[in-house]
Amino acid sequence: MQESELIMKRLTAYISGKVQQTGYRSKIVETARALRLKGFAENLDDGRVRIIAEGEEEKLKWFIEAIDIKNTLIQVSNIEKEYTPAVGDISKFYKLVDKGETDARLDTAAVLLKELTVAVINMGEKLGSKLDTVIERQDQMIGKQDQMIGKQDQMIGKQDQMIDLQQDMLDEVKDSRKDLKGYLDQRFAKLEDEVIEMKAALRAKGII
Repeated sequence: MQESELIMKRLTAYISGKVQQTGYRSKIVETARALRLKGFAENLDDGRVRIIAEGEEEKLKWFIEAIDIKNTLIQVSNIEKEYTPAVGDISKFYKLVDKGETDARLDTAAVLLKELTVAVINMGEKLGSKLDTVIERQDQMIGKQDQMIGKQDQMIGKQDQMIDLQQDMLDEVKDSRKDLKGYLDQRFAKLEDEVIEMKAALRAKGII
């Protein structure tokens, strides 16, 4: 008989605590397959989980340590275990699920799916309502922007009018300056003529 055959054992374990409807058996199956054990895990009517596992004795000890789980969902409170010689009548590790348990899970899933559908519909309605409100507010903002643009156009128009008025005033000032210069030139020319005449008269009388 080979050494590997001498250390093959069968583990029978009863797990107490919060271990049903928590995903605990799936963890058991995952761990057992990783260790290449063979056997099964099943829920019992008294709330415990029964495990039958066959493999090398050392790996079975690792397995027991790994399935002593305590987290948010799973709370193992006690493990009753017994080791016996391996039988070799199981080909793989799996989870036993009876029909009633499957039907109950399907019913629960259907209820959850219905609740989820209703929640999604309600969310869609709320989002639709909020979207309508957002669109309405955007339209109001666009309307206000149009009003502001209209006022800006009016202000630009008034500025253009003021610029035109300023230009007219500048033109009038320029014309006034031209008229004043022409008038002053005429007056200076007349004064020069009068001065010349006065000088001529004074010379004629021998005054200058």
